[in-house]
Amino acid sequence: MNFLKTLSLALFTLLASDFVMAQSDVSVTAHFGNNAAAGSYITVNGIKLYYEIYGEGEPLLLIHGNGGAIDNFINQIPYFATKYKVIAVDSRAQGKSVDTGDSLSFEMMADDFSLLLDKLKVKSCYVLGWSDGGINGLLLAIRHPEKVKKLAITGANLWPDSTAIVPAEYLGGKRYYDTLGKMPQTPEIIHTRKLVKLDLFEPHITLEQLKEIKCPTLVIGGDHDIILPRHTLFIAESIPGAYLWIVPNSNHSTLIDHKEKFNALVDEFFGNWLKR
Repeated sequence: MNFLKTLSLALFTLLASDFVMAQSDVSVTAHFGNNAAAGSYITVNGIKLYYEIYGEGEPLLLIHGNGGAIDNFINQIPYFATKYKVIAVDSRAQGKSVDTGDSLSFEMMADDFSLLLDKLKVKSCYVLGWSDGGINGLLLAIRHPEKVKKLAITGANLWPDSTAIVPAEYLGGKRYYDTLGKMPQTPEIIHTRKLVKLDLFEPHITLEQLKEIKCPTLVIGGDHDIILPRHTLFIAESIPGAYLWIVPNSNHSTLIDHKEKFNALVDEFFGNWLKR
């Protein structure tokens, strides 16, 4: 799997056989990411952030990965909407959340989500983040700790180099970024390069910041993840009291590769695991 397909979930091929949704009213009628009945825009930090809401109950924020969108959680929304108020959001510059600015950072996105929760009058919520969404979840818990009741992340990294990311994939990403820079700078190329740049040069989360996280945290990664398992282990060891799950026989897409087990275990973590 090449770097772009791994880190830019918009290019991830959604095979129909891997995405058989649960038979519920939500899954049958909803077109996730393109559902006028569930979707809306809210203005935060100078952009219009697109989100969709499903179900009722305790709020649960879903944050996708680089280049992705709400529909990356096609396996999770029907499951969690039966017991939570699911808030699925397109991160800035991705999906329907248009951002034409030349700068993009994980801190900007974490602050977007905090303002979104404010405007939805959500004081705190459960958070599930995948890949870049996991990084956003960490920064949301660091920068706005009152907003995160419990945090589950999968495939997140703390810094952008070959000690965190499989070296061949990281170097492939650098070559791709350089190639994009030599191409005619159309709006599409500029936008793609901005997203690739984000994962090549960010994040920069420190050990001291991880120690500030107070909410119960579940750190997940695949045993064949693009994020090295030892890096995932380091994240879990650095967050006070955090839990770790390295998923056997799984790559970066833990919540696709083992969706039933993933959903059930994350749900159990949100609901019944020991509270600190």
